[in-house]
Amino acid sequence: MLKTNIITKGFKTAEARWARFGPYYAMFPLEFAFEVVDKYSNPGDYIIDPFAGRCSSIYAGGVLGRNSLGIEINPVGWLFGTVKLHPADKEEVIDRLLEVFGNRKLYQNEIEKMPEFYRFCYCDEVLKFLLSARYNLDWRNNDVDATLMSILLVYLHGKLGDGLSNQMRMTKSMGMNYSVQWWKKNNMITPPKINPCEFILNKINWRFDKGKPQITESYVIFGDSSIELNSITEKAQLNCIKFSLLFTSPPYFSITDYHADQWLRLWLLGGDENPQTLEDKYKRRFSNKLEYYYLLDNVFGLCAKLMKRKSTIYVRTDKREFTFNSTLEILKKHFKKHAVQIIEKPLKIDTKTQTKLYGDKSMKPGEVDIILTNSKK
Repeated sequence: MLKTNIITKGFKTAEARWARFGPYYAMFPLEFAFEVVDKYSNPGDYIIDPFAGRCSSIYAGGVLGRNSLGIEINPVGWLFGTVKLHPADKEEVIDRLLEVFGNRKLYQNEIEKMPEFYRFCYCDEVLKFLLSARYNLDWRNNDVDATLMSILLVYLHGKLGDGLSNQMRMTKSMGMNYSVQWWKKNNMITPPKINPCEFILNKINWRFDKGKPQITESYVIFGDSSIELNSITEKAQLNCIKFSLLFTSPPYFSITDYHADQWLRLWLLGGDENPQTLEDKYKRRFSNKLEYYYLLDNVFGLCAKLMKRKSTIYVRTDKREFTFNSTLEILKKHFKKHAVQIIEKPLKIDTKTQTKLYGDKSMKPGEVDIILTNSKK
């Protein structure tokens, strides 16, 4: 029995309102994240997620009284996660919004030089405001700027009326050419007229209406797990810390390019205004089997050094043969004394899995949970 009805309360508490912060693909269902944390760990335990995404696992841990640590390589997911764990004060965020909005006029000449996609996607007032945010918000180092930027990312694109853009999807950034052609075909080349300051101010007021969430010491690191876990291990050893739950869902093999599919939000964070294929092997689509296997082997091997002997490893992965077999083989290799349980998750018609969201229109085998437990102290 879940010890809190945080999720069933909808948006009635600060914890529930911030739990759903940030549209993101292939994210853990919130109910699932809370159930796993509640069942396989205790208050005061340490839990870790090396592929944190928008940090549903870490947030669930923090709300339920666990010390939680996540690592996320995508800045969009990291921002959503770190802000909902530690949002800045509302008044400071509003003050910063007014500063950014006040500087928008400086970017009139710049918007006139941008590709037609941006002029079709945003009205001039919105586009000038976004450029002001892009150049002035220090989202990596300043909590207030990070909070404002993350709210902008949430509403950067979506259905008409739901965001700052012309008609678009919310979770995935559609391609520039595809979007322009679609808008032209549907006679939607004129973006909606929006006052971005009023729009975002309303969103800030709503988000903070119930206050800020009460979180046990929990954080998400912006970086590559295959690198960051080394320093985490050193610090944990110095402080005699061991983790009792590893709870994660690694990227699935050859499903999506995790950075290209967020190219528009990455542009707002300072990325190229034209989406390009990334050279970083851990940021693009995982299509090389050796590189994919090595990544999982390296990350889970490093995590194994952090875990208590009596611990649980809970991994949700793709049921397709290569991804599932590789993940299972690697987990058994690094957690030899753990008992293994496999729970298949048949795909429901409306389930938004990684496989279903990104290009797989054929038979969809669904997902599977691999649970490794060791009750021996």
